[in-house]
This record gives sequence, C-alpha cells and structure tokens, in this order.
Amino acid sequence: MLAERAGAAEVGMDVLVDGHVPLGAGLSSSAALSCSVGLALRDLVPQLDALSAAELVDVCVRAENEVAGAATGGMDQTVSLRAVDEHLLLLDARDRSVVPVAWTLPDHELLVVDTRVHHALGDGQYERRRRTCEEAAAALGVGSLRELDPEVLDRDWERPAGPARALHGIPDALPRVRHVLTENERVLDLVAALREQDMARVGSLMTASHASLRDDYEVSCPELDLTVEAALGAGAPGARMTGGGFGGSAVVLVARTEVEQVAESVAQAFAREGLDAPAFLHAVPGPPARRVR
Repeated sequence: MLAERAGAAEVGMDVLVDGHVPLGAGLSSSAALSCSVGLALRDLVPQLDALSAAELVDVCVRAENEVAGAATGGMDQTVSLRAVDEHLLLLDARDRSVVPVAWTLPDHELLVVDTRVHHALGDGQYERRRRTCEEAAAALGVGSLRELDPEVLDRDWERPAGPARALHGIPDALPRVRHVLTENERVLDLVAALREQDMARVGSLMTASHASLRDDYEVSCPELDLTVEAALGAGAPGARMTGGGFGGSAVVLVARTEVEQVAESVAQAFAREGLDAPAFLHAVPGPPARRVR
C-alpha cells in the first residue's frame, strides 16, 4: 500500500519487530504492528516523508482490509497514530476527524483484564456483523445507521410501515441496529460525563455498553462477562469488554486505591470457574506512535 503511495514498484526494508502488546487480546496488536512499521517506512523512504498521520491511517486500514482480510474500520489505527497524551480520542468515522477528550478522573484509571481467550478478527464474525449493519442501513434507506434518529426504536419501530418491517428477512438486524444507535448515544454521553468529571456516570455508561455488546451485538463471551461481573462486585464503578469481542480483554474503571482489590476479585472468580488466570495491564492515555531517538 505504501509502494502505491510512493509511486514505486516496491518499497521494502529489513525489519526487526520487538513488542509487548499481547497477541489476540483484543488490544489492537495488529494495528500496533502495521502502524509502527508504516511509520518507520514513512521516515525511511524519501517519497513518503510528506505522508500525514491521517493519510498513514488510511494506508494501514487498506492493508488490513485488502491484504490481511480483516474488515476493520480504522478506529485502532487512528488512535495508534493520532492519539494525544493524557486524552481519550473522539473519532467521527464519517470524516475521520478527531477531538481530544481530556481524562478528567485523575483518581481513577482503566485496568485492562486480558481473559487469555484468544481473539481473532479475521475469523469472519466481525465482518458478518458489519455486513448486517450495512444491509440494515440500505433497507432503511440511509447511508449509515447513524443517520437514524435513536428515538425511532421506541416511537416508530412497530408501526405497520416502520423499520421493523423494512428489516424483515435480514437475520439479527433489529438487535444489531439497536446496539449501534444506543452505542453512538453512549459515546457522546460519556464525553459529556468526562467533561463534567462525573465518575459514576462514566462507569454506568461503560457497563451499559457491555450489556449492549453482550445482548444486542452478541460479541462477548463467558470470560468477559465474568470479568465485568466480578469487577463490579468488587466495587468498580464500571466495566466493559473492549476490542472485536469473542475473547480478548475487558477494561475496568477503578479507583487507584482499589486496583489490587478489584484485580484480586477477578482472579478469584476465574479460579472458582476453573479458568486460566487472567493477566492485568494498566492503561494510561498516552501519545501516538512516534520515532524513539
């Protein structure tokens, strides 16, 4: 993909890859690999040095879509290359614009729980759900589900000529559409809650997101559900799965003083169920991929 951008027949280099992102943990290891290698190539190949971070995101997305066969939408690549230190990133997937959102809960952090259930984005499940959403949007006469008023779910759904009829024949369309519409609302609500430093609201929105991913989008798994349940039971304000689902990791909003307590509660829950012990990581909003000199 970069050779195409450079106008060359081929672009290549010898590469040594050394990393610590857990593979198959739903923590964007594939984006970490493609973005870091893409960034290195941009710095080393003269024809590519004018490539912006946003343009490099597009190149990495195409590489995953067209070469690796994973129908990713660009969220992981965007945050890998366009992150802002000590901020979350609000991404508009329509125009690829980003708005940095300050992390306003200094007494809390995100504890990442790797369930050790291997997650593979290329297994077709993610693409199948994406296709369902695209078919549903077409049946409802919109270019994207985000164009629908979320209130349509309550106000118009069951009327004779309503959306439910338009989606007849598309398997699982109703819960998939419901997840997308409600999740978009939750994202905006969470940004507002962070700006208001409303920790309880941030936590409840995270947990509601997990419930929707579990019940409507159906991409969770027993280990992820157990993690969320155990973390909430130990006093965490909120928790949800992250990544493409069907394994991988969950993120838990937790007070800094209670990190060990929550982690121990999750580990004990796994042990009681006879599961392999999970791994724990601390997530700190950091800067984007960059050259380390």
